Amino acid sequence: MRLGKDAKVELLKQVPLFSKLDKKGLQEVAHIADELDLPAGKEMATEGDRGREFFVLLKGEAEVTRGGRQINTMKEGDFFGEIALVTKMPRTATVTATTDVDVLVITERAFDTLLKKTPEIGRSVAQALAERVAPELPV
Repeated sequence: MRLGKDAKVELLKQVPLFSKLDKKGLQEVAHIADELDLPAGKEMATEGDRGREFFVLLKGEAEVTRGGRQINTMKEGDFFGEIALVTKMPRTATVTATTDVDVLVITERAFDTLLKKTPEIGRSVAQALAERVAPELPV
């Protein structure tokens, strides 16, 4: 499965972290997003590890566990890792593919390079992150 640029933009538009970006900003983020095919059993995120990628599940399913207990099942369109991508905080759960999966992935390195090149994206992302982390605070 290979997405066109417009399909990537549409997927990224659904992610709260990117909700403040205009079309040009979304296209810039879509440009750094890679598609990967991963096998069932692949651990995409490990609880306690520092997050270095953000994922959107394009096809397949993944299990989310915390402390060894299943807390969620992710399906097509679900995403994870967006907060860790920006904050460099440890992962709060482990995410493991339960089927073969296709994912859209944005690496920390590519995202940091984009933010240096396009500071307005960083400002929009920071605003969206602030609203998500502290929704009760005035914006």
